[in-house]
Amino acid sequence: MSSFAAAFLIVTAFLTALLSGIFGMAGGLVLMGALAFVLPVSAAFVTHGLLQLVANGWRAILHRQHIAWPIIWNYAIASAVAAAAVLAIGFMPSKPLLFLLLGLVPMLVWLPKQWLQLDASRAPHALVSGFLVTGLNLSAGVAGPLLDIFFVRTQLSRHQIVATKAATQVFSHLAKIIVYGSPLLLADGGGVPPWWVFALAIPASMLGTTAGGWVLDRLTDANFKRWTAWIVTAIGLFYLWKAWDLWF
Repeated sequence: MSSFAAAFLIVTAFLTALLSGIFGMAGGLVLMGALAFVLPVSAAFVTHGLLQLVANGWRAILHRQHIAWPIIWNYAIASAVAAAAVLAIGFMPSKPLLFLLLGLVPMLVWLPKQWLQLDASRAPHALVSGFLVTGLNLSAGVAGPLLDIFFVRTQLSRHQIVATKAATQVFSHLAKIIVYGSPLLLADGGGVPPWWVFALAIPASMLGTTAGGWVLDRLTDANFKRWTAWIVTAIGLFYLWKAWDLWF
């Protein structure tokens, strides 16, 4: 890996963790696209999983007093089922398809709320979210906007939303590492960055998560939800353009 690519990944790890630390998503969406620009698809999935596992895990630890644990247990069970299903199928998207999926996922934030009566605080809905969100995570690399659909009707505060979503994503990213990382172990790394890049990117990600928490404390609930929708939409439109460019 070139020095430029390594520096790019480390800086991106910090900036995307900062973004996720503020809004609870969007950072993973940006990071997945950035990795797909410089790495093979399978390596991008594994690298994304490792970095986001740390970012989400650290965010969950920082806000652990706000985690809604009943949601987590149900999500984890369904997440394991989804991972087993994708592993059995052996799905692997091409790079144009990956960018197409990355571009379409953010558009979920504009689904009329009255169409879906979903609430992650209800056990059956938490199970459904674990299966669908992990499944999408293993197909498109990210699933933040889909996960958000299960939280918009909850009575949780912005701190509870960020903390609980971060904890759920620990399981989704573990699934990504296992599903896509296992074959790479037999392929001598398969393009995954060297260990020293992770040694620098992981603390950068943790620092970005901490800084994001400081900004989150200064947002109102109304601004939090409005900015999230517009940010992920802009990112999605860019990825749709990239998919078009790769195909045509």
